Amino acid sequence: MRPVVASSPAFLELRDAAMACTACRLAETRTNVVFGVGDPDARLMLVGEAPGRNEDLQGEPFVGAAGQLLDELLSGIGIARGEVYIGNVLKCRPPGNRDPREDEIDSCKGYLRSQIRMIHPDVVVTLGNFATKLLVPTEVGITRMRGSRIDWWLGATLIPTFHPAAALRGRPQVKADMEQDFAAVAEVLASAARSEGSDPVQTTIGLS
Repeated sequence: MRPVVASSPAFLELRDAAMACTACRLAETRTNVVFGVGDPDARLMLVGEAPGRNEDLQGEPFVGAAGQLLDELLSGIGIARGEVYIGNVLKCRPPGNRDPREDEIDSCKGYLRSQIRMIHPDVVVTLGNFATKLLVPTEVGITRMRGSRIDWWLGATLIPTFHPAAALRGRPQVKADMEQDFAAVAEVLASAARSEGSDPVQTTIGLS
């Protein structure tokens, strides 16, 4: 049983708090807070790094070319974008798409932690090196980590893969690897069975 139903008032209150957040400097330069999008009761959750320019303008994660590729990868395993939940580590765009700073992560990661707890997905896919290293503290790079099936928090399986932007830089092998990783996602979803009152499998996550 899920501890909180994601469409409950608690989830809406979390969203409202994020939309009004001024906890770090990014509040001064953002156009929109990009809280997340999709089914708040999804079995699959995708986590990226931070909003880019298009996401900041539209208030939705993974739009534009990266979003189209993500939709294609999901479609390849028979899942529509509206059936998953998509979010980012940061809810506001860093200026010039620079790397997030540590204090910005510290200010924002509580929102992601609460989203994951409330949505309680069967599978979490981290998109890229940055999101992977936050959710699974490690020095191993994404090229070696991708496709791993990690027994993670709240009974979920975490599967790291490349960020869609990496596949858009003209490296066909990256897209092929991502297709393989999404096939693994489909396998885990097919075999996953929800357990009543599941406890965290792994507590050493970077969201603490």
